[in-house]
Amino acid sequence: MALTRKSTPSQLLILPKPPGGCSGCERLTPATRHRPMLTPNQHDVRRFFCRVSEKLHTHEPLETIEQVAAPWVSEHPEYLEELSDVDRALELDYPVDGGTENPFLHLSMHLSIEEQCSIDQPRGIRSAVELLSERLGSRHEAHHAVMECLGTMIWESQRSGLAPDPHRYLECVRMKASN
Repeated sequence: MALTRKSTPSQLLILPKPPGGCSGCERLTPATRHRPMLTPNQHDVRRFFCRVSEKLHTHEPLETIEQVAAPWVSEHPEYLEELSDVDRALELDYPVDGGTENPFLHLSMHLSIEEQCSIDQPRGIRSAVELLSERLGSRHEAHHAVMECLGTMIWESQRSGLAPDPHRYLECVRMKASN
């Protein structure tokens, strides 16, 4: 499959069959062979954050990825109403020009930044976020500043049709950390 600028996110995650076949493929059904590794849709993401919120309030044990999300959910009590009703969360719409912040996008960006820092990708993001955290006196506020850079990178990529520019993104975060 040739991937183009117009490829969907799920197409970008498809694992092609390696040359010469793959070990264990004979045990897979046609439906599961070479499918995307992880392609959560909007409803999956919303259910995930609602489940994390519910578990936090009922003191249920959290799965590993839920443990990563939990502090960010806790940092945003203003989202409790949206997170407390899964059915309503699945129906909510957050148009860009509607003036209402999308809590699910916001929390997803926290997770994205957390993951970037954990693997230091792009290289240098971890130290830049740590420096920004020190400058602002809060990792949470640093994440919000980084979100501006991340959002700009995504917007520019979508507008231009080009791949996201991790170097410009990192430079934006570094500038925020040094100002």
